[in-house]
Amino acid sequence: MQVSVRFFTSLREIIGKREETLKFRDDETVTIDTVLRRLAKNYGKSFSEYVYNSRTGEVKGFLQFLVNGRSASTLDGLKTKLADGDVLAIIPPVGGG
Repeated sequence: MQVSVRFFTSLREIIGKREETLKFRDDETVTIDTVLRRLAKNYGKSFSEYVYNSRTGEVKGFLQFLVNGRSASTLDGLKTKLADGDVLAIIPPVGGG
């Protein structure tokens, strides 16, 4: 099973690329949380500090997640199950005015 992850702005700078494809066992249940944990393991401290609250260990509230263009907040949040070929976009806050 493969899931593509797209990175934007600061996270793209931390990762050093726009997109990455992660491979999982076909029998593994893969959620957004599973993907984030894999990325934290792969990219270490910089990624973890950007994504996770250091005190609580929870994902920071300013991040948005899109699965195939649909907001995870309208699905099952971080527990949203991903299927083979899905695209997960991690969207940091956007400033403007």
